[in-house]
Amino acid sequence: MLSFKEQFELMPNLKRFSVAVPEKLLEKFDSYIQKEGYPNRSKVIVDLINKTLIRDSWHKKEEVAGTIVLVFDHHKHNLSRKLTEIQHDFYEIIISSQHIHFSHDSCMEIIIVKGQADKILTLASKIRREKGIFHFEIVMTGTGDILHQTNH
Repeated sequence: MLSFKEQFELMPNLKRFSVAVPEKLLEKFDSYIQKEGYPNRSKVIVDLINKTLIRDSWHKKEEVAGTIVLVFDHHKHNLSRKLTEIQHDFYEIIISSQHIHFSHDSCMEIIIVKGQADKILTLASKIRREKGIFHFEIVMTGTGDILHQTNH
């Protein structure tokens, strides 16, 4: 397997640039790089740039994929029915969902989505507003087009 430096040297479209940061911040950054096992600063910077561009696409009509995870009170009156109705209203962007029974009182639902970021965020917002949800998390990523365009 090629090291990041070897991969870097094999890619003709890569550009070098300098960044000035406060010394203490750089020390923390280097500690993070070591702790996470990154080969060098460049790889982390590339990952951060990709993450930023993907997050920026969340506010546009670009295609993304992701998961919506929620833990909720399964005894909350009509909550399961409401969550199902909301999901049916967004059937075109829901790939799959899984319902997990955590305990007698709580359940987890994992909803896998793919589609326009604004529609996924609308779905997430409708779910998040429901009373009886203990935890809510959304994770989205580019479907490959955003990453493919920026990494070559």
